[in-house]
Amino acid sequence: MSRLRFDVVQEAFKKKAVDVELPDKRPSEYFGELVFNREKMHKYLDAGIYTALVNCIDNGEPLDRSTADGVAAGMKTWAMEHGVTHVTHWFQPLTEGTAEKHDSFMEYDGKGGMIECFDGKMLVQQEPDASSFPNGGIRATFEARGYTAWDPMSPVFIQDDTLCIPTVFISYTGEALDYKTPLKKALKAVCDAALPVCRLFDPKVSKVISYLGWEQEYFLVDEDLYATRPDLMLCGRTLMGHASSKSQQLDDHYFGAIPSRVAAFMRDIEIAGYKLGIPLKTRHNEAAPNQFELAPIYGEANLANDQNQQIMNVMNAMARKHGFVVVFHEKPFDGINGSGKHNNWSLGTDTGVQLLAPGKDAMGNLQFITFFVNVLAAVQKHNSVLKASIASATNAHRLGGNEAPPAIVSAFLGQTMTSVLRKLLEVPSDTPIEIAGKRGKSVGLVEIPEIFLDNTDRNRTSPFAFTGNRFEFRAVGSSANCAGALTTLNAAVAEQLLQFKADVDKAMKNGIQLNVAVMDTLKPLIASVIDTICFDGNGYSEEWQKEAVRRGLDTEIRVPEMFKAFTTPQSVKMFTSLGIYSEVELQARNEVKWEIYAKKVQIEARVLGRMAYNHIIPAALQYQTRLLDNIKLLKELYPSAFEQMASVEMGLVSEISSLVTELKNGVDAMVELRKIANNAPGEYETAARYYDVAQALVGLRSYIDRLEEIVDDDLWPMPKYRELLFIN
Repeated sequence: MSRLRFDVVQEAFKKKAVDVELPDKRPSEYFGELVFNREKMHKYLDAGIYTALVNCIDNGEPLDRSTADGVAAGMKTWAMEHGVTHVTHWFQPLTEGTAEKHDSFMEYDGKGGMIECFDGKMLVQQEPDASSFPNGGIRATFEARGYTAWDPMSPVFIQDDTLCIPTVFISYTGEALDYKTPLKKALKAVCDAALPVCRLFDPKVSKVISYLGWEQEYFLVDEDLYATRPDLMLCGRTLMGHASSKSQQLDDHYFGAIPSRVAAFMRDIEIAGYKLGIPLKTRHNEAAPNQFELAPIYGEANLANDQNQQIMNVMNAMARKHGFVVVFHEKPFDGINGSGKHNNWSLGTDTGVQLLAPGKDAMGNLQFITFFVNVLAAVQKHNSVLKASIASATNAHRLGGNEAPPAIVSAFLGQTMTSVLRKLLEVPSDTPIEIAGKRGKSVGLVEIPEIFLDNTDRNRTSPFAFTGNRFEFRAVGSSANCAGALTTLNAAVAEQLLQFKADVDKAMKNGIQLNVAVMDTLKPLIASVIDTICFDGNGYSEEWQKEAVRRGLDTEIRVPEMFKAFTTPQSVKMFTSLGIYSEVELQARNEVKWEIYAKKVQIEARVLGRMAYNHIIPAALQYQTRLLDNIKLLKELYPSAFEQMASVEMGLVSEISSLVTELKNGVDAMVELRKIANNAPGEYETAARYYDVAQALVGLRSYIDRLEEIVDDDLWPMPKYRELLFIN
């Protein structure tokens, strides 16, 4: 092992868990202490201001300037009690991360001194530079004005010495430049579409809520080892590295005892999360070595998504305290599990009904089947754009293996629900739908088993799986902003529910009873989805790839091509009719996606080329020189037996020469592919050509990984998988 690598690895092994300063209170006592929640509103706002703000949050009523001033005054008092000196509008641009510009509270007092000031104007709106963030051509450098505007639905929080105000981010001309704006529009669209359907069953329903429960997977890498890997530092993943002799094949890491150093990191994350009002519930070892997961109790989708972005920021900062770097890349290590961010999605009402769970009676179950089938119909109709919503240069490495779903959107129902749907096609439309076990004798009923949550198996190869009272959108990547997938999913469901309600209304105008009209409308949808989008088998099999084509599902694997689904006539009609995106915004977002895809592959290509020339080839040639020196000595000392005695060395010399030549020629060819891509006429054309560059990287890796097997460990210049994955 090289001296530098040896020293770094030894230091990594010596690191111990950092002591965590545990609060002297129970988590329930400090939960949300850094969030301006309703408890703080009640304490720091007068009655009129409090009522107006709550009415804004619950009912969408606008706030006037005087009310905003009152809210800001209360927030400032609360924040300064926590040592806050600055304020920022915290937003989510199209970078997949968050952004913030800090301004201090300090203003001139008009008397030669300074005073802390924070008013309604500062709370409600700020003006960051809109041209410096990805915008798809909506804003040019000479058109830099953009606005952030407060989102009262997501509570203000404190991070260090800064008051953070969750906001939307829009251009001067009104186009959305962020993830939050379209998500909020999609959530309103699905509420508006689902509400009339719910009222067919219960007129008391006044609101439908979209819920999200995210499961954040991630890797931890020792920060010293991380610093010696240019590919990890600059690309977020290893571009080379032969598989460790032991990786995850024994399944001994999954749900195993959490290493003490990692457990200390997790405790710090939980403490910080609880203070921010994030209801973290689960932590555990994931399947791959040094891979872990945390997940909260599910919540309203807009807030839950904000909390996911918050906790990712906290994790990045906290990891350094414990000598780690968090890796959110979807596939940082080849040959083992990648990291997803499973989005557990459901709909519920303000009356407490979960719309994707069986009801308490026949009508409740009919409501459940109504929403269940309409979700499937939405996924069937828009499977291409749903896949596009989770596509990225990084997630492309994860999809299709090691427990990640393939790049074909299908829905897993399990045997129970598949049987229920098939039975519904066979019985008259007025047949009651009951839960088995609720009646002593059941004749002519379609039964849903009583213990429902355990009546669906798990299928890790399914991108969209029903898991009892929700759908799990498993295809979302670890580094992604959940809002991208959630916006598309909620939009698709909203459009489908609007069509369903129109069809039911038409049937009822012809004198058909409600339950019959609903089932008559559902049956064609059931017949369609069960033979197209529903698939319970092995998503990795070659047979499924062929079957998916036969069913008419989108099987495109090239990421730049996937993005085109956003601008098909069908997608444009859906998004624009619901008021979620304009056609200009859709095209601009595609331009951003193509640009980011090309730049990420470009960076990887540059890094791999330079690592090949500066690290790998020199190490290989140095080892080859050692072998040649040994061959020379053997020839001098044992001339008669030279060929027999030096056969191994000669073979290695020849193989190294061949691999180095192939690697060098491959890098040169890749450079030429980059030049072609860089000279392409537009963002799509550039991204499409960089897809070819991405494929070339796979071939180059194979030469390097073979050299890693051959070259003396003393000479190999960087930590190997066995070191990166087994030090924590």
